[in-house]
Amino acid sequence: MISIKNLHKSYRMGDSSLHVLKGIDLDIKEGELLAIMGSSGSGKSTLLNILGMLDSLDEGEYLLDNVLIDGLTETTAATYRNKFLGFIFQSFNLINYKNALENVALPLYYQGLGRKIRQVKALEYLEKVGLKDWATHLPSELSGGQKQRVAIARAMASQPKVLLADEPTGALDSKTSNEVMGLIQQINNEGKTILVVTHELDIANMCKRIVTLKDGVIVEDQKVEQVIAEKYV
Repeated sequence: MISIKNLHKSYRMGDSSLHVLKGIDLDIKEGELLAIMGSSGSGKSTLLNILGMLDSLDEGEYLLDNVLIDGLTETTAATYRNKFLGFIFQSFNLINYKNALENVALPLYYQGLGRKIRQVKALEYLEKVGLKDWATHLPSELSGGQKQRVAIARAMASQPKVLLADEPTGALDSKTSNEVMGLIQQINNEGKTILVVTHELDIANMCKRIVTLKDGVIVEDQKVEQVIAEKYV
């Protein structure tokens, strides 16, 4: 599903250059649930941005579902993001003045679907995450865990090939984090490829594989005996 070869990325810092990713090689198969771990400055956020087509690589090769991701215009990158990827963020990134149903339906608008079809599909995904009865509620009327479940439903609505979750439990308490990871595990068990960026070992252990970055290189890549999270209610 994802193949990265000899990936390098640097940023200009005045007269000097900061080499953030230093030759990353990574293959991710369809259906994997993989955690990317690393301390601040390890390069995990940069790697996620490149995987999400939010940043470009300097050197190397990135294949997503056998499509070479390189030198894309912003329009093409946006089209590919909508086709291939779903994003889950620590801060939820919901639109405050839109209700849960409207937030979930938003990526379907960019796919050109009609309003009625968008609403039906959005309601289906809200039901999948246990929030059908909250469809007309604004984000301000939802708990942190409910907001993240809406965000997951939104990420799933466009039926992406891969879900990219950036610290999806970072703003949640332990119990709610466990429930959200239970939902992520459930989605993965249905066959979806999911990457979770986290600095929390207990969250990483709820994935099936942990890739650890340090100073821009992979220092460990291990399969783990997955901890089964509580199912959300």
